[in-house]
Amino acid sequence: MRQFTLPDLGEGLEEAEIVSWYVGEGDHVVTDQPLVSVETDKAVVEIPSPSSGRIARVFGAKGDIVKVGAPLVEFAEGAEQDTGTIVGDLGGGERRPAPGTPAEPLTGPQVFPAVRALARKLDVDLESVEPTGPGGTVTRADVERAAKLVSQAGSAEPLRGTRRAMAQRMATAHAQVVPATVTDEADIDDWPTGEDVTIRLVRAIAAACTAEPALNAWYNPSAGERRLMARVDLGIAVDTEGGLIVPVLRNVAERSVSDLRTGLDRLRADAIARSIPPEELRGATITLSNFGMIGGRFANLIVVPPQTAIIGAGRISPGVVPHRGQPAVRRTLPLSLTFDHRVVTGGEAARFMVALKSDLEQMS
Repeated sequence: MRQFTLPDLGEGLEEAEIVSWYVGEGDHVVTDQPLVSVETDKAVVEIPSPSSGRIARVFGAKGDIVKVGAPLVEFAEGAEQDTGTIVGDLGGGERRPAPGTPAEPLTGPQVFPAVRALARKLDVDLESVEPTGPGGTVTRADVERAAKLVSQAGSAEPLRGTRRAMAQRMATAHAQVVPATVTDEADIDDWPTGEDVTIRLVRAIAAACTAEPALNAWYNPSAGERRLMARVDLGIAVDTEGGLIVPVLRNVAERSVSDLRTGLDRLRADAIARSIPPEELRGATITLSNFGMIGGRFANLIVVPPQTAIIGAGRISPGVVPHRGQPAVRRTLPLSLTFDHRVVTGGEAARFMVALKSDLEQMS
């Protein structure tokens, strides 16, 4: 038998969720025929067959989480493992300690059998119950109180797809990055009517990266190295019903306004339709979150490694600002810049913000 395992889909991902199977046991497939679609890295990806053959077995069902290197299908002929994938630990069943191995210490709340039976009856997860009894014991009142709270709340739903990926990415970023934020406001009252706000932001970020390249960089903490990127590949945060997706607008400094708008429209449409190719979600050197299109002014944003910075644009609104030596009511664009202080200095961040604001305050 020959197994085909879930391949490494990039970006350090360790698992994917099965969306749908295109084949079943007993089917004959040919090379590059789609076998299964999985959701990972904020996109739905089709996994093609590495070779022709008959499917003897499929592993997993719709909604299952599959680890990279775990088997997807088993072919009826051939004994060699597929060499294009990462083979994981496929040991089956529960591991039992060897004879003589000391038992692991008990963990979790202390619960009497009658209370445990009550928790099962009321469908209460004892790990989520705050114990109030002597010595950390869970009492009947604790279980009943937890059951009442659960009944008043909505039903629990597992995080899937983009929301699960977001939770993992944000946890990693929180554990690794040392964030710091600077804010400012750009006076954009001189912009002509109908100016394309997002494209102006894209071009201003490209100009700021030229003025201060330290923020258009990747950082590798394990090697203690940063890499200044030669071009600006800008991640654009797109809000969808399924969660946040960040496609990458490539080489923004060298593209025309019309080309940037066409490319951005295509990326946004693909992201909303969940049909964006995985390669369009990888390799951003810096990110823009134009959250002001929805609401809010300033934000402490999340830098996703290996990037070192993210820019946020808040809601445009009138404000009193100095203009030609006098206070005046003019339209302003709030700006937030969060950077990884492990590798970006405060001076570099401030110079980037000055360049960003200066470019935005120019007339078209």
